[in-house]
Amino acid sequence: MEQPASYRNRKVVVLGLARSGVSVAKVFHSLGADVIVNDQKARELCPEADELAALGISVLCGGHPADLIDGETALLVKNPGIPYSAPPVRQALELGVEVVTEVEVAGMLSPAPIIGITGSNGKTTTTTWIGKLLEAAGMKPIVAGNIGRPLCEAALEAEADNILVAELSSFQLKGTSKFRPRVGLLLNIAETHLDYHGGMEDYVASKAKLFANQTEEDTAVLNADDEECRKLAAALRANQLPFSLYSRLDKGVFIEPPYPVPAAASAADAASSGSGRAAAANGQPDGAELQRSIVYRDENGAETVILPVNELGIPGRHNAANALAAIAGCIAAGAEPHGLAAPLREFRGVEHRLEFVREMGGVSYYNDSKATNPVATTMSVGSLKAPIVLVAGGLDRGSDYMELLPLFRSGKIKALVLLGQTGAKLAHVAELAGLSSVVIVEPEEDAESTLRRAVREAASLAEEGDAVLLSPACASWDMFPSYEVRGRIFKESAHTL
Repeated sequence: MEQPASYRNRKVVVLGLARSGVSVAKVFHSLGADVIVNDQKARELCPEADELAALGISVLCGGHPADLIDGETALLVKNPGIPYSAPPVRQALELGVEVVTEVEVAGMLSPAPIIGITGSNGKTTTTTWIGKLLEAAGMKPIVAGNIGRPLCEAALEAEADNILVAELSSFQLKGTSKFRPRVGLLLNIAETHLDYHGGMEDYVASKAKLFANQTEEDTAVLNADDEECRKLAAALRANQLPFSLYSRLDKGVFIEPPYPVPAAASAADAASSGSGRAAAANGQPDGAELQRSIVYRDENGAETVILPVNELGIPGRHNAANALAAIAGCIAAGAEPHGLAAPLREFRGVEHRLEFVREMGGVSYYNDSKATNPVATTMSVGSLKAPIVLVAGGLDRGSDYMELLPLFRSGKIKALVLLGQTGAKLAHVAELAGLSSVVIVEPEEDAESTLRRAVREAASLAEEGDAVLLSPACASWDMFPSYEVRGRIFKESAHTL
């Protein structure tokens, strides 16, 4: 993509409204481009349309006009969730029109350096944590991106002494060509979003775009425990600062002593395994017997102990990994390691990510609606010590969910309450695992009523000392517009039992 100012008097099509579409349309309009915004939804379902029309921007709703993309189109900026199979995107690619996402535009607009965070799991927690850590370090972070605030909006606000902390999805990164973060973090790679990407190769390649334009002056923070991350690391030009739960690193951020890895297990499996099983696999004591600390080792071998792992503000081994990544990202951005302990202790997590909701009758309720794939659900279940009544299910992306078989066999799940398109598939995996207490909630008059019924069913199956956990292992879009809506209805339902 060219510099945004070069599109003056040229046709720029913005595909998809919502906040990011509004933001990027305003940018190009202010620079003198001929902006056309198009959304397939009807005009009455596009409340943002009036705001843009009042500025003199052309807004077309209710479908994709056949002549939307033509030989005069200089650029197509699409909403990340719109697939590349959508007719206007296909037409643009056939005509040689560059197709980008808002992230590409923001990267060119921002006078501030960018920290980009991506991965299959843990992005929101790590992004939020980095913002808190940098703020405590006296720096000036602006948190934006996939976490909620459009990156273009933040880029326009930013000054040279700010740092943009950007959560980035594979959908956003796929539509970049020159985007260059000063610090890029890849937390992990798991099988997800394959309906959009068509396979793991495109998914991994999209994540890898985070590092594509980095130079030796930039830093790549990667998970040394993740096989796909290690493969990518071999080809990067950037300075690397890895992190690890399971290895002492010559340079990077790690746990000392390292967590033991279960025999023949992947790092993702290890991250979600119960600590007792991990210890038994290696004949080593685990966290209950060992005092583990987070350590940073610089390029000269000098070590700084940040804090004990058990003092982190949120529980779970996967959150320890998020903390390692956040620390590495902040150090790469210039924060002093010894000043990071206090905000690491004070952080209590983000909404919809293993969020404690309430306790009633000795039963604890947790909202983990952001767990939209099996790895995330496995990690969350492994973080709770109580027997769990799990509420799960959602959008069917074609998976058979057999990766949940070990979790369903682990003894951690007391009962399953299933809903959504994947309910029957998850019930089949539960049957193979020998789980006998399984309830499939039939759809009621609307999605909210169905979820409320599921919460009541889960409450009836739970006893004193148990936990009811919404951790769907699936996206929300079969029933709800977002995981946030799903999570808030769950919380409201728990509070009104």
